[in-house]
Amino acid sequence: MTTALITGATAGIGAAFARRLARGGYRLVLVARDAERLERAAAELQGKYGIETEVLTADLATDEGIGAVEARLADTARPVDLLVNNAGFGNKGAFLTVPLQDELDMLKVHVEAILRLTTAALPGMRERGRGAIVNVASVAAFLPRGTYGASKAWVVSFTQGVLRDLGGSGVRMMALCPGFTRTEFHQRAGMGTGNIPSWSWLSAERVVDEALRDLGRGRSVSVPGKRYKLAVALARVLPSGKLGGLSSKAARTYRTN
Repeated sequence: MTTALITGATAGIGAAFARRLARGGYRLVLVARDAERLERAAAELQGKYGIETEVLTADLATDEGIGAVEARLADTARPVDLLVNNAGFGNKGAFLTVPLQDELDMLKVHVEAILRLTTAALPGMRERGRGAIVNVASVAAFLPRGTYGASKAWVVSFTQGVLRDLGGSGVRMMALCPGFTRTEFHQRAGMGTGNIPSWSWLSAERVVDEALRDLGRGRSVSVPGKRYKLAVALARVLPSGKLGGLSSKAARTYRTN
């Protein structure tokens, strides 16, 4: 049976990955900070889909939390075939208005955790000649604004660079870059969404379906939704100065996982 490990698995895009993979018969390792919510999610997935679940309570803003997930990924007796690095959060406010420790915690989750968990998972995958890693980034990766966008830009660049190094190994890697997605993300960060038009929103289920389809096609970057594909294409060719207004808005709201 194929095993997937998902970080940030109890809400939003992570929970949608869990439901979609459970429907496909995957054995799941669910990772999040809230133990009670993890147990509830695991029980629901087991009851509905009849699959095996394992829970791992870990805060990826801490060395202890990252280390616990590293150890699980490196366990050769229980190999993980698909790693979904989804955990993440946003800070409300412009740069210098956000406490430095909050910014450092974000980098711990968005950068260090992804680096370390990818490093833990890849040796076993490469030895087996198969496996996949999905690193959840954001459309904000392509907009020149703030720590959040910068951290997500690192995720995209890191994923594409490592994938090149893995050429011919049978292991796939992909950066998933959603735009506005209906999750708990903005509410948790205290960000208002009333100014975002309804047509801008994607469902977490659609994001996951498009991500898995793109992963199967061997793509290194997945941008769900035609509007967001166009936005990213424009962001890649327009001078950064032309994106100032859009990126200012994105710094407040383009935070989707």
